[in-house]
Amino acid sequence: MKKVVLSAVFSALLFGSALAEDTKVKSAHIASPNQYELLLENEEVTVLKMTLKPGEQDNWHKHNAETVYFEKGGKATITTNEKDMTLEIPDGYVMWHDQWEHQVKNVGDTTITAIIVEKK
Repeated sequence: MKKVVLSAVFSALLFGSALAEDTKVKSAHIASPNQYELLLENEEVTVLKMTLKPGEQDNWHKHNAETVYFEKGGKATITTNEKDMTLEIPDGYVMWHDQWEHQVKNVGDTTITAIIVEKK
């Protein structure tokens, strides 16, 4: 039930911000190299590892359509053009959504790690 609710929250957060129209906005690993490690890039996908320590925030960035696996979840505030939302993300949570722009801040007391697979 918790995953269903979290999925609904992510869907609500992303509604209206699904397309990253501004080509000046950089990809996550370019905008925030201290938080995103490039693991693989080819003609089909970009694979990143995100690490956000407690209190840490990444820079405004974009993702293509992506699947995200949260190895270690935590409490995060996600900011889009439309709204801010603070979420408790459980360990092992998986989400998918279309292209979007946002910024993430770890507002909890544990490090959040995630593997992100973006479609090219």
